[in-house]
Amino acid sequence: MKNDASGLNDRSKYLLKVLIEGYIVNGQPVGSSILAERSGLDLSPATIRNVMKSLEDAGYIHSPHTSAGRIPTSQGYRLFVDTLVSVKPIEDQEHHLLQEQLQEQSNIGSSNELIHVASNMLSGLTQMAGIIITPQMETRSIRHIEFLHLSATQILVVLVMSNNDVENRIIHVEREFSTADLQHTNNYLNEVLVGKDLKQARKALLQEMEEVREDMNAMMLSAINLGEKAVSGLDDDQHEECVIAGRTNLMDYDDLSDVEKLRQLFNAFNQKQEVLDLLDKSMQADGIQIFIGSESGQDVFDDCSVVTAPYQIDDDHVGVLGVIGPKRMQYERVIPVVDITARLLSAALNKD
Repeated sequence: MKNDASGLNDRSKYLLKVLIEGYIVNGQPVGSSILAERSGLDLSPATIRNVMKSLEDAGYIHSPHTSAGRIPTSQGYRLFVDTLVSVKPIEDQEHHLLQEQLQEQSNIGSSNELIHVASNMLSGLTQMAGIIITPQMETRSIRHIEFLHLSATQILVVLVMSNNDVENRIIHVEREFSTADLQHTNNYLNEVLVGKDLKQARKALLQEMEEVREDMNAMMLSAINLGEKAVSGLDDDQHEECVIAGRTNLMDYDDLSDVEKLRQLFNAFNQKQEVLDLLDKSMQADGIQIFIGSESGQDVFDDCSVVTAPYQIDDDHVGVLGVIGPKRMQYERVIPVVDITARLLSAALNKD
């Protein structure tokens, strides 16, 4: 029988595949008699035991405690996802639901809200933790700013950013501004601020005040003051770097039931830095990346698998999304869910 770089012939790989698939479904160690039954091969119990012994010696399976059955190791899962898993496309109904929800959110909300929707959908479809690094691109710049009269002491500011985020805020003023006053302010500040990020906008307003202080009329001074109120308190640094949804789903898996390990895992979710470090590895990769156990490089994820994919804006990788769950996850389902969500999120973010 044919061997490959794994050192296994086709029969051994097939039996490993059957063992792992059975363990993923049932979570119980697989014995030789059960493996013989599930495999459908006409092999003697002795032959099955010999194959299992060779798989164990090669590091692909091991026996937990005193059980007669075997379970996959991280090395076994790695061979499984690289060469043996049978990926199944997601159902058309699920695909349409994902597409409709992301498209709808892209029409009515900001990109930040869209990221939250996508993370919740990843979590809901996989019943694991959905994780997304928010877009890592050039700082948002101002595309348009507009002031609208609400009352004698209140003005609505509409700030449209280059990534299509819309910031709405109400500012309080000490005197009433007419419609003509606000139109003048709109024209003046759009000329001064459009194309600048928030830090540059603040600097430009200060510079504008210094340069024209001597001949500045009351209307220009009022416009600059309104501009300062419009951009103060807003900062790109306040946007979340990582959105995590469904972390409590992981409490339902026996594989992750150790209380201390769960506590460490939840601490990592709260602090987010270890999650960010892991996902950064996938930023420039094309397509699906799978980290099994210690492959993540983070001790806290040693009992987990992480399936990730980058998403794009204007053909540039700007973020990564994925799923964190037990190593005993249904890879054939999780992989296409992560892949299609990345593609649909890219489409929604690139929508004009």
